[in-house]
Amino acid sequence: MKANTKRPFDLKIFLATVSGGKTVAKYPRNKIIFSQGDPAEAVFYVDEGKVKVTVVSDQGKEAVVAIHGKGDFFGEGCLTGQPRRLTAVAAMVDSVITRLDKAAILRLLHEEPRFADTFMAYLLTRNARIEADLVDHLFNSSEKRLARLLLLMANFGKEGKPETVITKISQETLAEMVGTTRSRVNVFMNKFRKMGFVEYNGDMKVHSSLLNIVLRD
Repeated sequence: MKANTKRPFDLKIFLATVSGGKTVAKYPRNKIIFSQGDPAEAVFYVDEGKVKVTVVSDQGKEAVVAIHGKGDFFGEGCLTGQPRRLTAVAAMVDSVITRLDKAAILRLLHEEPRFADTFMAYLLTRNARIEADLVDHLFNSSEKRLARLLLLMANFGKEGKPETVITKISQETLAEMVGTTRSRVNVFMNKFRKMGFVEYNGDMKVHSSLLNIVLRD
């Protein structure tokens, strides 16, 4: 019997080979990738770096609703008929972003089954994360929500080795994502550091022992 020599699908290599409807650009820290209200015409992929997703209410209040890192897609709302962006996205650190026009990504989804499978798996995982976030906000304390957020940002529970969370993420940003005040985040972060759950000196590192906060009754 002939051995199965089919190579595993490498998304980054695949995207590098795509021609037509694709651009790759570098975004310095704080550079806006798209703004709330812009036409929704493309899907984006994070090759390197991190971006934050924000929304502004009619009253002018801004909130961070998500952070995406290397290997994440964003802006997929254009595929569901969303005419304009409901959020804004900006680089948190120097980043490299691939932009796929709506027509290009629709073509890839129809013509490349392995890409379609990978993209669908990503969206399903994202949807499960959103549901888990809702449950977290409804039933868990702000301390547990912060601990869970830090673990997710450090890739705990994903394949591969956990990594540094992010360079110089502000406590204001963490507070917006957790749904609490900066002062409360400061109290919790000092507690986590004293207990050896996190280290931060510019860069922040999270240890698996932080799970003790999340799992505590």
